[in-house]
Amino acid sequence: MNMTKSTVEEIKERFDNDVERFSNLETGQVATIDAKISLELITEAAKRIVPDAENLLDIGCGAGNYTLMMLTKIPNLNCTLVDLSKPMLDRALERVSRQTNGKITCLQGDIREVELIENHYDIILAGAVLHHLRDDRDWEITFTKLFNLLKQGGCLMISDLITQDMEVLTDYMWERYGDYLEGLNGEEYRQKVLDYVAKEDSPRSMTYQLELMKRVGFGKVEILHKNMCFGAFGGIK
Repeated sequence: MNMTKSTVEEIKERFDNDVERFSNLETGQVATIDAKISLELITEAAKRIVPDAENLLDIGCGAGNYTLMMLTKIPNLNCTLVDLSKPMLDRALERVSRQTNGKITCLQGDIREVELIENHYDIILAGAVLHHLRDDRDWEITFTKLFNLLKQGGCLMISDLITQDMEVLTDYMWERYGDYLEGLNGEEYRQKVLDYVAKEDSPRSMTYQLELMKRVGFGKVEILHKNMCFGAFGGIK
């Protein structure tokens, strides 16, 4: 897996061209194991942690699936949507505006670079986005920024592709995941998805991310779900 990873621009372009698939709550994440379970768990957990939440930040919001689910739990949130892709943001705005009377703010750009208000958000959702971070510094800067954006008592909830801490177990999980993909759509599909992950993604283990959360200041961390190389987890400020 030592190939050159996709650039931010290449990732943006791919998502620009994939709006329809990511606009479907039922099928948008076929290659993601337990996508619907994780979506339910992180939004319901966020509601229970911050039941009187007012401000939501959805990073890498795509077509808005996570925000839409959050709005079924806590209606009329003020929603800030961030994504690299303008077509994705446009679709998210169209869908989310039908579901909330709160203020909606759309920001096109990289979460590492967009300017946001510190100590402002009750809930931050990160669905299938942080695996695009690259080196340790990248991860630390981003987690520190997300921590600073949260109000005291607010939560960061993550659903994402993950690795294991031991390479031998990571290899085993990728094998199992490959078998899952092959069962879904054949050997060619298996190879296509795994090649794409190798090119575009650089996930870290759940343990790495939970430890990093604590290091940057989160008071509590929680594991909600894990199945092979996918997990749902979070931190409370």
